[in-house]
Amino acid sequence: MDYDTWYRVYIVAKVFLASANERDTRSFRITCTLKEEIEEQVLKDAVKIAAKERPQYQVTILHGVFWHYMEQVDDEPEVAEENDRPCPMLIDSKHFGKLHYCVTYFHKRINLDFCHAIADGNGAIEFLNLIVYHYLKLKYPDMLPDLTMTSGASEADLSEDSFRQYYSKKQKNIKKKKYKRAYHIKGSKLPYNQIRFMEVHMDVKAILQKAKENKVSLTSYIASKLMMSIYKDMPVLNRLQPVTISMPVNLRNYYPSFSSRNFFNSVSVSHYFKSTDTFESVAAQFQEALKQELTPEAIETRMIDYEKLERSFFIKIFPLFIKNLVVNIGAKNSAKKVTAVVSNLGILKVPEALDPYIESYNAYCSTSSLFMVCSTYKDKFVLGISSAYKNTRVLRDFIKGLADEGIDITLYSTEVID
Repeated sequence: MDYDTWYRVYIVAKVFLASANERDTRSFRITCTLKEEIEEQVLKDAVKIAAKERPQYQVTILHGVFWHYMEQVDDEPEVAEENDRPCPMLIDSKHFGKLHYCVTYFHKRINLDFCHAIADGNGAIEFLNLIVYHYLKLKYPDMLPDLTMTSGASEADLSEDSFRQYYSKKQKNIKKKKYKRAYHIKGSKLPYNQIRFMEVHMDVKAILQKAKENKVSLTSYIASKLMMSIYKDMPVLNRLQPVTISMPVNLRNYYPSFSSRNFFNSVSVSHYFKSTDTFESVAAQFQEALKQELTPEAIETRMIDYEKLERSFFIKIFPLFIKNLVVNIGAKNSAKKVTAVVSNLGILKVPEALDPYIESYNAYCSTSSLFMVCSTYKDKFVLGISSAYKNTRVLRDFIKGLADEGIDITLYSTEVID
């Protein structure tokens, strides 16, 4: 093995590798919809150019005796018309020795599906924007200027394991919250390991105004609306259980990292409902709890806990198959403490010269429960919803609740076999 071409697999990636299954493939999708039909050959050429600019993603995950590791491969990225579900399995035996991302297209939309062990949403968005830029530059060479689409970070910074880089043994004395088993939406799951994917488009000004009226952030507004819809669907006997929303946090907002790999953590907010609760009271409590979870001290404590586990001598000495069993058990126990996930990618921006060509962005994540991804581009706020449940009552109530607030909704949904 050439040790200049392999990378260590960090702790977050190990969780994804150990816990992936046919439904929750531990993949996510970022999409960009243009204002014109996609030309396949131009897209293939654009992806090749972008791949050369991001060698960190031109890797395959291999199995050692004690660890996984990533090794660079010379495979060219495959580009094809979409013919599979969003967030497909990208780390099974079929992908051994191959890349763990794929690019597809459908009419005007470019899809980038990524195995979450390779990168997080921040890195994937930057990579997708590279593809979009090169696609448009190839099509309109005389109309688009040469643009810088990246942060300008060095190769070493892009490949950095930021969990290890910013690990400190000097942990602050922060009281850690203990989360109890959370309520999970009742009813059967979809057969054949299916997931229902929904896309909800709204005017960003309209929904921001509603959040402002309630004196909460956009994330708190969406998560609280979801909490209320889940509560309405809860059987009476389950109403003593908390509804817990987990939210991924981009650690680059707290540390000066330019890593193109995973560098995120998750925070959770739990609420025990009372009969007197209103949306306004739930939203206010959610906002305050989230504020406490996002303090630099709390974020640092959580990140240190991750890396401390990675450095444990007792973890290191066990062979990989035992580590995978332990990590998978830990992941399942953590999932029991979460009702649903809400991830906000924030405001997505591209150089002004590209704006006239781009219609919207969206994102999905695989799940074994319920997962919402929020994204904002120009005047559009989009929710990418994935659900493993046959029960659509929660989502119907959630969407109806937004419409009842006077927000115009455009809804798209995939077909599933019930």
